Formats: sequence, C-alpha cells, structure tokens
Amino acid sequence: MNDIRVSSWSELNEQLYEGSWKEELRHFRTDFAFRGMPQATRTLQTRLKRLHGDYAEVEGHLLRNLRKYAQRNAVPDDLVWNWLALAQHHGLPTRLLDWTYSPYVAMHFVTEDLTQYGQDGIIWCVDYVKTNHLLPGKLKTILKKQGSNVFTVDMLSKAAKSLAGFQKLHPTDFVIFFEPPSLDDRIVNQYALFTMMSNPSVDLDQWLGEHPDLYRRITIPHTLKWEIRDKLDQANITERVLFPGLDGLSRWLTRYYSPRFDL
Repeated sequence: MNDIRVSSWSELNEQLYEGSWKEELRHFRTDFAFRGMPQATRTLQTRLKRLHGDYAEVEGHLLRNLRKYAQRNAVPDDLVWNWLALAQHHGLPTRLLDWTYSPYVAMHFVTEDLTQYGQDGIIWCVDYVKTNHLLPGKLKTILKKQGSNVFTVDMLSKAAKSLAGFQKLHPTDFVIFFEPPSLDDRIVNQYALFTMMSNPSVDLDQWLGEHPDLYRRITIPHTLKWEIRDKLDQANITERVLFPGLDGLSRWLTRYYSPRFDL
C-alpha cells in the first residue's frame, strides 16, 4: 500500500520505522529517505520547474551566474555538484529536492508552519537502496566500488563533469540520492540529502508513479499536528537546532510562544 493515513503519534512512528530491522546487521536501519510537507496536496515539483517557461534552459544560466558572483570560497572544490548543492541550500531554483534520513526532521517540516495547521500534512518515504537498482551501469559500479547506497559529490564527479553529461548516462530517466558537502551546520543537523532526476523536466512523483514499489506516502491529519509539534519540541527537534543561528532561534521562539488554536 503506497498511501497510508495515520490517526495517532504511535501509529505514525510505527509506519515511519516499518521494515527497518536488519537481521544481518542486528540493528534498526531503514532504507528510506523522508520528505515532510505541510500540505498533503503538494507535489514533488522542484523549484526549477516552478519557474515555468524554458526552465530547463535557465538551469545552466543560474548556476553559471552563481559561480560568477559567489564568494571564491563558497564551495570546497570547483565542481558542478558542489555548486548545485550550494544553490539548493540557499534557495536558488534547481532540479534538486531536499530529503532527510531522519523521520523526526521530516515531521518538523510537516508542522513548522502554524498557518498550515488547517491542512493535512504528508511525509514521502522513498527507498533509496531500491532506486539504485534502476541506475545506469556506470553509477552502479561507482556505488559498488565505494560500498555505498548514496552518492557524494566526489563520486558523482567521477561519473559526469556536467549536468548534460549526467543526463547522457542513460537514455531513460533515473533518480539519484546524494549527500551534499557539509557547507554549514544546517545541512549536518538536518541529516540532509538530495534527490536529483536525470531529466529536469520529469517530476519525481511522476517517476515514482511508474515504480510503486519504491515509495509510500504517509498522510498526517491536521488534527494531529499540534500533538506532533509539542512532542518534537520536547525532543529538541526545533528551528533552533535545525537552523543554527539567530534566525533559527527567532523562528523557534516565535512559534513556541504562539498560542494554540484549533482549525
């Protein structure tokens, strides 16, 4: 079943950690990456595609000018993958989507916006190990050689030096999960990783619809959001931690001291 609607905090946790026991490791280690959104009706459309028009053609111009005007030490190495991660991290439209290894961080992004408490939220769960089965041979070989289930910037640079070269790795569409460089504490604390489609014109949810064994969606009723939010605050999953600095601190304090209301 791809679509699940939970009715309690305990059921939500059970669904998020379902199937995470690895007998061979004797540990609970889920193969899912998580993306939480405050509105269940939202799609997995990238910021790049939301530009509309000739957005696929604009992608290269955005990255070129970011590289031109950013500080010289903005990225550790002059690789397109580093610039792409930096762009996504700072809100520039890219073909990337933000994900996390942490179910609790995903819950945070479902419940951080109090103005959306009248809307059901959703957490997308995608099996990043199974998605690798559909990768081009060159990318599979790199993962196998590194003994990894996700890519790093250095691994991707061995496969392709440009986005055009990346798309040419295989004639059919595919998705990768890759871990961004630790540009700042925000990326580290959010336990972040990205997805990227080989074709910027293809939405990830469109692609996943063709591969239903790779994902599930957990809908969170709006009536459950306050309980989740209160428990996350007590667990220290807050803006103060996930967005280190005065901005994150201010966001947390503003939300934390806002009165409860029911919609």
